[in-house]
Amino acid sequence: MGVSEILAQIDLEIAQLQRARVLLGGAIATKIRKPAAAAAKKITRKKKRNLTPEGRERIAEAVKRRWAEQKKAAPGR
Repeated sequence: MGVSEILAQIDLEIAQLQRARVLLGGAIATKIRKPAAAAAKKITRKKKRNLTPEGRERIAEAVKRRWAEQKKAAPGR
């Protein structure tokens, strides 16, 4: 049995399974998917927070102070 024959057999089995799935759960799957899609649309994103230039400066200064303290505390310096 060659590779092409194996692939053909697998394709046949996949087609049969897909047909069986449609027959068994086609209507159920569509009912389940629609509410999930609607629920996904209802997810609201948090409002983006904007920093003022003054706030950015305060943060930058605090970071610089922290770095300076770490540099002082570092061994060998």
